[in-house]
Amino acid sequence: MGTEYRNQLLLIVMVSNNDLPILYYVHDPMCSWCWGFRPVWLDLQGKLKAKVMVRYVLGGLAPDSDLPMPTGMQRTIRDTWKNIQREIPGTRFNYDFWTVCSPRRSTYPACRAIIASRMQQPEKDNEMLLAIQQAYYLNARNPSDLEVLTQVANSIGLNPELFVEDVNSEICQNLLLNELQLARNMTVNSFPSLVLSYGGIDKVIPINYNDSERTFQQIIEGTQAFHE
Repeated sequence: MGTEYRNQLLLIVMVSNNDLPILYYVHDPMCSWCWGFRPVWLDLQGKLKAKVMVRYVLGGLAPDSDLPMPTGMQRTIRDTWKNIQREIPGTRFNYDFWTVCSPRRSTYPACRAIIASRMQQPEKDNEMLLAIQQAYYLNARNPSDLEVLTQVANSIGLNPELFVEDVNSEICQNLLLNELQLARNMTVNSFPSLVLSYGGIDKVIPINYNDSERTFQQIIEGTQAFHE
């Protein structure tokens, strides 16, 4: 697909079915709570088919940085992983990451990688998201590094040369900034977040990390309230 045509596709405004609210899933590929939430989120989406339009929005935890992550911050994130494993049984983390990698507090590269995957093959964005999460949390690889992201893109069948071109492009950066602004406009301050939107009204849906049914019921109640 030519670059001009791909860019035109990306600039098309997404228009929802007027009868269906939009459920925004605001996330970051390097958000450990998003990783813990993944099984429940997948189950929840299955229950929500034909009831809402699901739209993923990148929230961006941390901007670009080449600075090493401070030791104290590394300790805090490791402790967060342990807390997630207590709160969400069955969540897996590979703690070797903290010894074999050089961590940086920089998640924007991974966010742009999701957008670059859409630019090349729109249907690959969720596959790219999972591949980044697995590289980070299970295989102790650093998604802040372009080399790692390029290898991940190649592993899911994307053209690595085109991926590098797209991920470094101005349009990719602008699309990321647009998503970050959308998240800010919804006053989202934590990831993951669920925001139900209809007719210009936004409603934040509380997340239950272990029970999709509770969150599902709150979404259904929210959709019903929009029509009252």
